Amino acid sequence: MSGPGLRVLHVVTGLHAGGAEQQLRLLLRHLPAGIDCEVVALCEAGTVADGLRADGVTVHELGMRGNRDLAALPRLVRLIREGRYDLVHCHLYRACVYGRVAARLAGVRAVLATEHSLQPGVLEGRRTGAAVRRLYLATERLGRVTIAVSEATARQLRTWDVPEERIRVVPNGVDPAAYRVDAAPRASLGLPADAFVVGAVGRLVPGKRFDVLVDALALLPPEAHLLVVGAGPEHAALLAQARERGVADRVVLTGERDDVPALLAAMDALAAPSAGETFGLVLVEGLASGLPVFWSSGPALSELPVQEQLALGRGGSARTEPTPSAYAAALRPLLTRRPPRAVGPVPGRYDITRLAPRVAAVYAELAGFGESAPAERVERHRIAHQKEMTRAR
Repeated sequence: MSGPGLRVLHVVTGLHAGGAEQQLRLLLRHLPAGIDCEVVALCEAGTVADGLRADGVTVHELGMRGNRDLAALPRLVRLIREGRYDLVHCHLYRACVYGRVAARLAGVRAVLATEHSLQPGVLEGRRTGAAVRRLYLATERLGRVTIAVSEATARQLRTWDVPEERIRVVPNGVDPAAYRVDAAPRASLGLPADAFVVGAVGRLVPGKRFDVLVDALALLPPEAHLLVVGAGPEHAALLAQARERGVADRVVLTGERDDVPALLAAMDALAAPSAGETFGLVLVEGLASGLPVFWSSGPALSELPVQEQLALGRGGSARTEPTPSAYAAALRPLLTRRPPRAVGPVPGRYDITRLAPRVAAVYAELAGFGESAPAERVERHRIAHQKEMTRAR
C-alpha cells in the first residue's frame, strides 16, 4: 500500500478457533506493507489469540463479562484513544456494537465492519428479533462501510436497510499452500489406518447439523468412520447419539484444534450438512486439500459461475440435501473407488493474496474520505467495485 502507513485496530468479540477469528488472523498475515494492525478481544481470548501473538501481532484483552457489561465501553474508548489508530475494523455482532460506538467516542471516523454471519432471521447462529435489528442498524450508521463475505450476505444487509453505497463484497480467503501438508497420523486420532474417513469441521452447535452425519454413518458400512473437528455445546449430545446408533467406536470428536490442514489431509471426504451458511469457508479448505466435498449450504460454492460449479461435480463434489439418507447415498460410492486427491481452481479464486489487497483498498478509501465524502465519489467506487466483481467471475 502506497503512502503513509495506517494504524488499524481490529475489534472482535473473542478469539477462539471460529471461522471469523481464523479469517482475521489470515487477513492480517497478508495485508500489504504499511498497514500496522493490532487486535482487541472484548471477551476471552483463545487459540487464535495465541496464533496472532506468534505472528507478532499485539493482542489486547478487554475482559468483558457479558453483552451488558457497559463498563467495557470506556475501557475500549481509552484503548482506541491511546493507540492513536487511524481506522477501526469490527468483527462479529457484539464487537460491532461496542466497537463502532467506542471508535466514534474516541474520535475515529474511519470505521468499518466485516459481516461474517448474517442470514434471514439468524445472526451468528441465533434467531434475531426487532430489538437486535434496531441496535444493529443504529450502530451500523456510526461506521462508514460494511464488508459482506458473500453476495448472499450483501443481499441480507440490503434487506435490513443498510444502504447499497455502504456495502462492499470481499469474500473470505484461504492460503492454498497451507493445505499441502502431511496428514495427521490416523492412529493418534483413534482411527484405523484403512478406514474411510468422513470429515466435518466447525463449531459443535445445532446449526451445523453434525447429527445428520452421525445418522448417515449408521447407514454406511463398518469401514466408514466420522472425524469431527471442533468444540461446542453439542459435544455430549453427539457422543450420546453415536452410542444410541451403535457407531460410538466409529466417531471421533477432536475438540478445538489448530492443525486443521493436517486433519483435512487425514480425511477421505468432507461433509457439511449445515443448511444455513453465509460463506462456507470449510468447503474451500476441503477443496484446497484435494477432497471431494459434500455440502448443503455455502455461497462460496453456490455463487460460483455455472461452469465452475459443473467442474466441481466432475471432480466428485456435490450439493447434498441435509438428511442422513442423502449424505449416506452421496458417500457410499466413494468407499469402493476412493478417488485420488485433486485440487481444482476454486481455492485459487479465494486465494487470500488476491483478496487481502481488496480489504486494504477499502482502508485506503476510508482513510482518504472526510466526514462528508461527496456522494458521487462513493458512487464511483461502488461502480468500480461491481465491475471488479464481474471480471472476477
